[in-house]
Amino acid sequence: AATKLASAEKLMYFCTDQLGLEQDFEQKQMPDGKLPVDGFLLCVDVSRGMNRNFDEQLKFVSNLYNQLAKTKKPVVVVLTKCDEGVERYIRDAHAFALGKKNLQVVETSARSNVNVELAFSTLVQLVDKSRGKAKIIPYFEALKQQSQQIAAAKDKYEWLVSRIVKSHHEAWPNVSRKMQPAPEFQDYVYLEGTLKAKKLFLQHVQRLKQEHIERRRKAYLALLPQALDALVPDLDEIDHLSRAKAEKLLEAKPDFLKWFVVLEETPWDATGHVDDVDNERIPFDLLETPAAEQLYEAHLEKLRNERKRAEMRRAFRENLESSPFVTPGKPWEEARSFIMNEDFYQWLEEPVYMDIYGKHQKQLIDRAKEDFQELLLEYSELFYELELDAKPSKEKMGVIQEVLGEEQRFKALQKLQAERDALVLKHIHFVYHPTKETCPSCSACVDARVEQLLGSRFIRPAERQHRNPLGDANVDRINLVILGKDGLARELANEIRALCTNDDKYVIEGKMYELALRPIEGNVRLPVNAFQTPTFQPHGCLCLYNSKESLSYVVESIEKSRESAAGRRDGHAAQLPLTLVLVNKRGGGGGEGGGETLQSLIQQGQQIASKLQCVFLDPASAGIGYGRNINEKQIGQVLKGLLDAKRNLNLVVASSTSSGLKEAGEADLRVVMCLMCGDPVSADEVLLPILQAQPCRPAPGGGGAV
Repeated sequence: AATKLASAEKLMYFCTDQLGLEQDFEQKQMPDGKLPVDGFLLCVDVSRGMNRNFDEQLKFVSNLYNQLAKTKKPVVVVLTKCDEGVERYIRDAHAFALGKKNLQVVETSARSNVNVELAFSTLVQLVDKSRGKAKIIPYFEALKQQSQQIAAAKDKYEWLVSRIVKSHHEAWPNVSRKMQPAPEFQDYVYLEGTLKAKKLFLQHVQRLKQEHIERRRKAYLALLPQALDALVPDLDEIDHLSRAKAEKLLEAKPDFLKWFVVLEETPWDATGHVDDVDNERIPFDLLETPAAEQLYEAHLEKLRNERKRAEMRRAFRENLESSPFVTPGKPWEEARSFIMNEDFYQWLEEPVYMDIYGKHQKQLIDRAKEDFQELLLEYSELFYELELDAKPSKEKMGVIQEVLGEEQRFKALQKLQAERDALVLKHIHFVYHPTKETCPSCSACVDARVEQLLGSRFIRPAERQHRNPLGDANVDRINLVILGKDGLARELANEIRALCTNDDKYVIEGKMYELALRPIEGNVRLPVNAFQTPTFQPHGCLCLYNSKESLSYVVESIEKSRESAAGRRDGHAAQLPLTLVLVNKRGGGGGEGGGETLQSLIQQGQQIASKLQCVFLDPASAGIGYGRNINEKQIGQVLKGLLDAKRNLNLVVASSTSSGLKEAGEADLRVVMCLMCGDPVSADEVLLPILQAQPCRPAPGGGGAV
């Protein structure tokens, strides 16, 4: 109760948070010397304390007040901890104040920051009468006002945080420095403190992180059906598997790592994979979640439904094919009641069945038209007496229909009478004007087919140089394919190149030839291992083997090459000259199997050579080491044989065309081909008999015989 205090050089502080951190705040000391006291705040704790009697406390407060009253200084009674206050204690404290003259009471809560400033301002007004009198507000009313003020400040502060903080990686020190000048930040910190401001910031950051995780989760779940479709599209593979076995099956798929990533740590949303935005692969442990399990079950159900729908479509088609009620031209409305049942409607919509029915009807109608066309050809005598370029009369059409009426092929088009009559008229036109335009076979007409084949394969003199860029260059050039497994082809190619000049030229019978080698050791169906390329037209193939496996590779490769040539209708590639050569294994002559093994390989090679109709060389029987399996003389023999084969082919075609064919206009026929399939054929077997035959009809325009 003293009114004069001594506090020389005492450091001021505002709250206990500054203790131990004094250097971080403004250094301000209390005034030196005597400090006069102008008034007192008499605090009364109205909460329920442990082992404390409020009546005794109030008696102590009363005695203390008596001491303060002697100082003649103003006094304000402050009821503290009103947020936990006991109603009786508060009532007794007010009763105590009423018994004293001019004693004002302020209900406060430091924890809720309610009326704390009001207590001091009330005392200041009593000290300085010039100030306006403060209005004392009861605790609960003040608490309501305080709550409203805090709520408004909180809304503004949260708006500020959401505007500044866009990433869940933001840290409080950096963000608090950015927000320091903002009044929204200052007001909220003033009302609630820095800790609560930081707590709201952390809540916002956590919310951003959860939103980010949820976006990634949705993206993964949206991608999961595509991954399942790509990895396990077959129902039979997964229909009866447990979830654990299904996951193992997924991991064994070749494209598993294209769709999934297996993380060292789990769960995935607690790892750095959450922030790896460039990696869109699905965390594998996501499959353990209920949402992923539902998608997997949905995938299974989709496959089952697809299978059932496919079965329904197949059953419906079979029903169409077996039903006697489905005839050409019958509308869907008429046929539906005969062919539909409840199961069909359960699994597929009616438009699907209508589409299937439409396609089936087209097949029926096309087949019926073909059969009717055959019928017209069989009754060709009906059309002999018709006038040329004249439409048949009603009577004549009636006669035709009467004659054909008992035929089932005529009745099949009963619901398509207009089209049937059109076919009759078209047939009449064809009988008197048999051209490829009026032919019932349309594009399958032999005349049209011949023109197409000649147009695609016929080479005019002016076009030959343009269409065959190899042209005359092939005369002095030999293109050789070397086929062998496990390095055989490459090593022999290197040995042959060693015998060539620096510019890959090789001398045969005193003449220089350009030699191009193409060693092949892989799958010949791949473009990189193809016998023929746009810039390489092979003249022959040298096939090497030194074991049963390498011989099998040669046979398979030749068969694949011939199949490819047949698919391209390339007769030259299909009849490519071959030479089969047995070479010794690395390390020398006999090998482990001795002469018996070598003899077995020779016999197998001879059998294969006979099957492939090619030449067989056996340099290995001489026991020469691997590096000299084929010597220079034998290489020259192989190349000379290829060169002779080239010359013979050119001579056969040239002599055949010059001896028996005449030019028709600009035509210069150099190629012999089958007119039905377009494949080149043997001149000896086909060309000469044709040349000796009489022309069947004059060529169009009178340009010579065809």
